[in-house]
Amino acid sequence: MSFKKKQLVVFGVIILFLAIMLLGIVYMVNSVKSNITEIVEDRYVKVSTAMEIRQFFSRSDREILYAVNDSINEQEVRNSLEIIKNNQSEINLKIAELSQVVNRSQASQLIKQLEANYGSYVITETEIIYALEQGKSASDLNVLMDEQRDKRLKVTSSIEKFKDFQEGLMNEALKEANETYNAIMRFIIISVGLVIIVITITMIWLIRSTIKDLRSITSIMKKVDFNYLTDLPRIHVKTKDEIGDIAQAFNEMAASLEVSYQKEKDFTTEISEQNWVQTRLADIATMYQRIVTMETLGQRVIGRLTPLMGASLGVFYIKRGQGEEAKFVKLSSYADGEEVGRLEFRLGEGLIGQCALEKESQIINQVPNDYKVLSTGLGEVAPKSIFIAPVVFEDEVVAVIELASFETFTKLQQNFLRRVLETLGITINSVQGRVEIERLLLESQAQTEELQVQSEELQSQSEEMQAQSEELQTQAEELRMINEQLEERNRETEAKSRELQRAKLNLEDQAVQLKQSSKYKSEFLANMSHELRTPLNSILILSEMLSEHESTLSEEQQDFAKVIHSSGRDLLSLINDILDLSKVEVGKMDVVFDEMNVSELPELLTRNFEHVAQKKGLEFNVQKDKDVPDIFFTDQQRLQQILKNLLSNAFKFTETGSISVHIKCAEEKKLGKWINTNGADGWLEVSIADTGIGIPKSKQQLIFEAFQQGDGATMRKYGGTGLGLSICREFAKLLRGWLIVDSEEGKGSVFTLFIPSLPEGIEESDEVGSALLQVAAMINEPVSKSVGFNHEPSVEGQSVTETHKPNNLFQNKTVLVVDDDHRNIYALTNALEQQGMKILTAKNGLECLEIVKKDHTIDAILMDIMMPEMDGYETMRRIRSTGQFNDMPIIALTAKAMKGDREKCLKAGASDYVSKPLKLNQLLSVLRVWLTNGTVKPI
Repeated sequence: MSFKKKQLVVFGVIILFLAIMLLGIVYMVNSVKSNITEIVEDRYVKVSTAMEIRQFFSRSDREILYAVNDSINEQEVRNSLEIIKNNQSEINLKIAELSQVVNRSQASQLIKQLEANYGSYVITETEIIYALEQGKSASDLNVLMDEQRDKRLKVTSSIEKFKDFQEGLMNEALKEANETYNAIMRFIIISVGLVIIVITITMIWLIRSTIKDLRSITSIMKKVDFNYLTDLPRIHVKTKDEIGDIAQAFNEMAASLEVSYQKEKDFTTEISEQNWVQTRLADIATMYQRIVTMETLGQRVIGRLTPLMGASLGVFYIKRGQGEEAKFVKLSSYADGEEVGRLEFRLGEGLIGQCALEKESQIINQVPNDYKVLSTGLGEVAPKSIFIAPVVFEDEVVAVIELASFETFTKLQQNFLRRVLETLGITINSVQGRVEIERLLLESQAQTEELQVQSEELQSQSEEMQAQSEELQTQAEELRMINEQLEERNRETEAKSRELQRAKLNLEDQAVQLKQSSKYKSEFLANMSHELRTPLNSILILSEMLSEHESTLSEEQQDFAKVIHSSGRDLLSLINDILDLSKVEVGKMDVVFDEMNVSELPELLTRNFEHVAQKKGLEFNVQKDKDVPDIFFTDQQRLQQILKNLLSNAFKFTETGSISVHIKCAEEKKLGKWINTNGADGWLEVSIADTGIGIPKSKQQLIFEAFQQGDGATMRKYGGTGLGLSICREFAKLLRGWLIVDSEEGKGSVFTLFIPSLPEGIEESDEVGSALLQVAAMINEPVSKSVGFNHEPSVEGQSVTETHKPNNLFQNKTVLVVDDDHRNIYALTNALEQQGMKILTAKNGLECLEIVKKDHTIDAILMDIMMPEMDGYETMRRIRSTGQFNDMPIIALTAKAMKGDREKCLKAGASDYVSKPLKLNQLLSVLRVWLTNGTVKPI
């Protein structure tokens, strides 16, 4: 068994015993838990319910005794009888609860007995109550009271029996829980003891089997002689576990060490031989120094090389002549007599000539016995080996060396000679070059004398050129300095370029984050608009209904309703201001450039603000210069909103004096210091002057920031949010214009608006093009409750009474209101029912579809868009998809009026679109149109 399996067996046994012990403990704990649960949640509840029944029963008994008393009045008797009846209901309810929760037959019998006794008691109690209601005295009720007393004792006895039975069950469950706890403790103690014994036995078995194998391996390892690794001992493998793997690995390591040791010995021998060769090559190289003649070179080479090669005879031949006349002449020799060897030979003559021709070395080991060239003082001896080696330089044989030895030349000696011959050719050529140089030197000395004269002549020319060279060097130094400056500037430019690149990447990241933030902000504003307008819708409708003159409310209550309605309109104005400002900040405000008739502007301003001036006793006039063109290209709605906000501020902060509006053509030169005037056909200047409180110089820039006014006192005295001027400034920027203020505290202010005429509109950049409109609801509604711009006759001019007066057109018309907000349903239902209409309601799209399928008398549907389960879009699509209701008017109502929602509603099947909070007269007008037209298919 492997070591890993042994460990798995040991720990598996431990885990198995632990798991068994844990399962036993969990089982017993669950048993205890069930007993405790039965005691607390079951028995205790039943006992508690029984006690409550007894309390109600006792109270009823007391009230009967109290009611029978002749000294109390009729009102007190009625009160007591009412209490008795209520207690009867409670007791019956509690008995029914106990009947449902009892789970034992004896308990069920006790409950049935209690129910029967109490039923009998209730009959008697009812007779007593009836007698009391008939006005009978206490003496007339003695028999019934005695009967009631006996039945009361039976009921009380039944309650006590049931309570005692449940308490007995609680005691039994508690006893079982204690016994289970004691069993758990015994089981834990026995299990822990068994686990300790099993762990001890398995660990002893694991440790003994492991140590035995490890000791055998250790004893073999200690026998290894690290100084002699040729033959290492081996471990005899007996097991197939991890320890056996260790022994096998040791045997493989021993075999590898033996091979490595042998390779190391061979490598050491080879290195020694290479050192021997390199050392002698160094000696030969040192010998080549300061040799200037071929004879000296030949004598030194053959005299030094022959003993190093272990030879006894050596001859050095040098090449003389070129071509066919070339021959090799004996230049020097070692231990050579005059009669031994040739004095000269040509290429191809004899073995030595053939070696020179073939440029290959040759070793002759089979030398004949009569070949005696080696001589000593005692005689002549034949060599055993002859080595003939040509010296080659640039693929040409320049010399030949022949050596004879008593011993065979070894491979080391042969390798050494070949290495010497590699450099010998270069040395021979070098020495021959020096000889040639000496010859040429003698010739050059003669020529030098002739050139000396010419040199003196050139000296003067050289001095002139030296001066020119110094001048050129100065210029080169200046150029070098300029080049260094340019390189430094280039490095600075590259550094700045890298900084700009990093800044560009940071700006791109910030742009992505800003775009994401704008998206979240737009979604938040749209959802917040829905959440604020939904409750505001019911506030405005109900307060408008309560404030009408025909209402049953008192005059003061009607005034209260008017104040609520006015406050609601102010809250709507604040919501619109915040939405407009936020849309401008994130670049999502739509600007539509079109023709505008400027000649109508004075009349429009006068009509909308004349009544305000009269009410405050102010002089108000509007002046337009004659040279102002009648047609002007801008966003008319935004321009009117700017002027409306500025005039509203002027009337708010002006108590006495006058307010004037002056419309004229602006001078482009005057505008140049504030804004770029390129691309406009003309500029319009509108000045609004007042004699109000004025603005300090230090606050004239602060007032254009959101939620800011001149100071805290101004905000407390005049109210407002501080958004009007901020919106005006941002709208002016959208129209590519500008807004300035000139004011003196205590004397008044002049706000001047400059607007360009742009027939072609604005060329949108990538950022502007991507920031499409997401307009909140009620964009065409007036921001202030006192002033508004409308080109069409205003429906608001009708009185509240006239608005809510029943119309014959609406009589008996059935309208289905679909909305998930009960407040809106309540408000619309009351408002439309006053017009004589029948109202059906649905809380979501699914209910709407069910009602439409069942009721075919519906004349119109008011459909909310944002609803749970099924929204208004899907509901309208399903209604239209049937084909049966294509002509039914469906009016879409929503508080989340984003850009494109109107088109989306009409595309889904809506006949018309009204945004929340609703104007009741506006809703009635839309209904009047569609109910009058009858069958008009949706767009």
